[in-house]
Amino acid sequence: MQSYTPPIDDYRFLLEEVLDFDGVMAELGKDVDCSLATAVLEEAGKFCADHLHPLNRQGDEQGARLVDGSVVMPDGFASAYRAFVEAGWPSLAADPEHGGQGLPFILQLWLDEMLSASNLSFGLFPGLTRGAMEAIAAHANDDLKGRYLAPLISGEWTGAMALTESGAGTDLALLKTKAEDLGDGRFAITGQKIFISSGDHDMASNIVHLVLARLPDAPAGVKGISLFLLPKILPDGTRNSMSVGALEKKMGIHAQPTCVMNYDGATGWLVGDPHRGLAAMFTMMNAERLMVGIQGLGIAGAAYQQAAAYAKDRLQGRSSDGGRGPVAIIDHADVRRMLLKVRSFVEAGRALAGWTALQWNRAQGHADPAVRAQADALVALLTPVVKAAFTDFGFESAVAAQQVFGGHGYIREWGMEQFVRDARIAQIYEGTNGVQAMDLVGRKLPMAGGAIVERLFDQIEADLRAYPELGISARVRSALGLLRDATNALRGAGADAAGAAAVDYLRLFALVCFGWMWVRMAGAATGDSPLHASKRALAEVFVLRVLPEAEGLAGAIEAGEGALMAMPADAF
Repeated sequence: MQSYTPPIDDYRFLLEEVLDFDGVMAELGKDVDCSLATAVLEEAGKFCADHLHPLNRQGDEQGARLVDGSVVMPDGFASAYRAFVEAGWPSLAADPEHGGQGLPFILQLWLDEMLSASNLSFGLFPGLTRGAMEAIAAHANDDLKGRYLAPLISGEWTGAMALTESGAGTDLALLKTKAEDLGDGRFAITGQKIFISSGDHDMASNIVHLVLARLPDAPAGVKGISLFLLPKILPDGTRNSMSVGALEKKMGIHAQPTCVMNYDGATGWLVGDPHRGLAAMFTMMNAERLMVGIQGLGIAGAAYQQAAAYAKDRLQGRSSDGGRGPVAIIDHADVRRMLLKVRSFVEAGRALAGWTALQWNRAQGHADPAVRAQADALVALLTPVVKAAFTDFGFESAVAAQQVFGGHGYIREWGMEQFVRDARIAQIYEGTNGVQAMDLVGRKLPMAGGAIVERLFDQIEADLRAYPELGISARVRSALGLLRDATNALRGAGADAAGAAAVDYLRLFALVCFGWMWVRMAGAATGDSPLHASKRALAEVFVLRVLPEAEGLAGAIEAGEGALMAMPADAF
């Protein structure tokens, strides 16, 4: 596997020329500019390239191991995590009130991209910790915040989310884990959870589990779920009554310990109000869904780097005129097709992630409550799109990059088959991509009577009109028209109609957003530099070779649910 090169030039281009980073920071009263942001990203990139990328294959081959009831991480992971903490990376965008650095969220998301590109298994540890920290900050009482936030933010401790049970996955109403009130502010939690990423390891001195459970008087269904904080090590220094029953044997992310966790009367504290755990859970889940989307982006970017380097070195076949040979396979049109489609997603996804992150900062810190509310709604609207589309395109990109290698892509030593295996989980966990699509159609489109999605469409339209000289603008505007029509057709749709259309609709939504970003990037890339020239060329690739898929998606959405629901269940 080749070395990993952080995309710093691309980050700089987006900050300075596309996303108006300095203007947004001034609007929010933050003393951060492009120069500082780029310097931070450069250092983060060096850490990922020097400390994490070299461990990626080794971690995959060794895997996390369960030894005498405790998880042992692959060689080098514990020392790399200590270096990660000592450098201050876990606290990058966290609240300064509890020891965070308070830097813009865009830096956090792009750090997540580099973590995922260099070592996806490692990147899950700080990502899950951040989700736990955000839930505690938003819902816990002051005592729990004072005790747990600072060590989680610093990275001294890590976090885990314990939601899923063998009989309760997406449908959390079915969960059976029980909580007994001990009468002194503590609760005894009993039950088993599965698929618990980062549930145990030997890299931090404590692991804080956020566990969904039911109190004895809980009403049925999701309205009876409460959230509890259970540390592996209790405040008095003793070990809590929790244990690892098994490590899941998985297709990928072998260096990430995915645990079956047993809670045997484990001591915990209530987070938020009784029976209101679902709201606190979604604070965690929404943060994690953005992170998971970025995992797909990171894998795609890393796979592209490896495949492009290989294509420039690998000699095979003759030139297109039948003359010289052998030639580097980068000269073959089909190889270029695969590479350019991957790169056209990666760079558009990176831009859309940055735009979404700046909206997140507006939602958290703008002086005007109306602006905060509008930005928060836009982040909510785009979260399922980022999670599902980025991971779908990310997996497809890993497969395409593997294909560039031919037979060598199927061999472990080149690293491409690991990218494919690692990327696959991101389409599944934190809510499968089908669930994300249903969330977009069923919950997000109706927000504010449809005003939020129309506001985004209007903004896209305005940006397209700002660049009338670009031929690609008209093509993206045409795709936006298809998306508007599909949106109108889905308003008030029944369950079957919405379910039949949802996945195609989300992909159409993402393609339009990627096209929007390409218009903005191509419009900004007016210079003669190689970077600007590549942006203009890639914009053409996207609108001519990728965006036409929008027409097929629109046709499938228009077809409705009839053909899908016609076959009797017993005929399957």
